[in-house]
Amino acid sequence: MTLAIFHKLLAIFFTVALGWLAGRQHWLGGRGGIGPAARALSDAAFYLFVPALLFRTMARLDFAALPWRTLAAYYVPVLAYVLAVYVWHRRGAARIAVPGAEPAEPAAPATRAIAATYGNGVQLGIPMAAALFGEPGLALHIALVSLHGLVLLTLLTTLVEVDLARADRSATLAATVRTTARNALLHPVTLPVLAGLAWNLTGLGLHPVVDEALGTLGLAVVPLCLVLIGLTLAQYGLRGHVRGALATAALKLLVLPALVLAVASLGFGLSGLPLAVLVMMAALPVGTNALIFAQRYDTLQAQATTAIVFSTLAFAATATLWLGVLAWLGRHAAG
Repeated sequence: MTLAIFHKLLAIFFTVALGWLAGRQHWLGGRGGIGPAARALSDAAFYLFVPALLFRTMARLDFAALPWRTLAAYYVPVLAYVLAVYVWHRRGAARIAVPGAEPAEPAAPATRAIAATYGNGVQLGIPMAAALFGEPGLALHIALVSLHGLVLLTLLTTLVEVDLARADRSATLAATVRTTARNALLHPVTLPVLAGLAWNLTGLGLHPVVDEALGTLGLAVVPLCLVLIGLTLAQYGLRGHVRGALATAALKLLVLPALVLAVASLGFGLSGLPLAVLVMMAALPVGTNALIFAQRYDTLQAQATTAIVFSTLAFAATATLWLGVLAWLGRHAAG
């Protein structure tokens, strides 16, 4: 754990603490309390700032320069993992494994799956990759992050919309398919990703004014989401959500990086710098998109928030663990 990464962790908790203080002091809530303020910030992130960030990322992405084999070594195990977590929760097994969990809701399985998969790849991941692996490692990390929204958010958005459509018992199969397709496509996550991809394929590029405007909007995502975490903590607290959050944090910090390590090294033959970047990307704590997703579908907001806080706190220890494992593997391979 380098000093730069430690300072980044402190900055994250400081910003979250400011959001918590704003919630406790009702600086943003007025007479309506914390809930309306948190909802307003969540809607601003989900409908304005995150779409701007996703569209700009996809429109500017150089697909020809991406290291596709290395990306496959990451996303093949991650996709298998996220589907397994989703199916596990979909079948209700998590309610048995985690006593006292919140009642099952249609959007809960996908919300739990995104919390157990989607890491803090930008605010914490970028300085981590730069500090640990230098420019070559940072370039690979950014390539991984650039596809995060396209692959994971699009998949989980589709899954949650399927579950919501199926929850309507009176709907016919044709109506369910139509509703799912419409809601999945005309969605604040999926639509900007697909629109950005389509614009990218035209080869026109972004006008400097448009690029600057989208970049400015995208810069608001991280601080806004961190303040939202603090507001949600002030609203719900930690009591009653610890077990589920600890289970999610353990999946994110331990199970996912172990799976990526095994598949990338044994299945794809990666070693050295590419393997280290992939494992540390998987080992990042739960990202703020988990809370935005939970707020969007009004489910498990407290548990998502607690998982973000716990996993970020534990990251100092688990990052050291995985760096030690990677160093041992490097020495073993050299010997």
